[in-house]
Amino acid sequence: QVQLVESGGGLVQAGGSLRLSCAVSGRAFSYYAMGWFRQAPGKEREFVAAISRSSSSTVYVDSVKGRFTISRDNAKNTVYLQMNSLKPEDTAVYYCAADPVFSTSYSTTDRSEYDYWGQGTRVIVSS
Repeated sequence: QVQLVESGGGLVQAGGSLRLSCAVSGRAFSYYAMGWFRQAPGKEREFVAAISRSSSSTVYVDSVKGRFTISRDNAKNTVYLQMNSLKPEDTAVYYCAADPVFSTSYSTTDRSEYDYWGQGTRVIVSS
């Protein structure tokens, strides 16, 4: 059984920063491409960022490019989302997700490809 536990959410003023973490247990973390998604109140869950098994490939939604950085530490079984220059529209519950893949350079924006999900951590950005 794979478990994902997010942490690091909270309340921050616009322009501030937060770093989200997602700890993965249960199976070899290095076999998963990882993604971050978010869901704002009344909206669909949307893709934010993804990273391949080897960290060689990353992809971001346009709205966070240049502000957010996804990274992973395979020795610590953890994926991170560094969020800078936060805006009120970044307010959402943030979820990490794991996609078991063969290729070490593959990552995807497709929510349906992710098999495992965390419970989410809430981020509130005040104006």
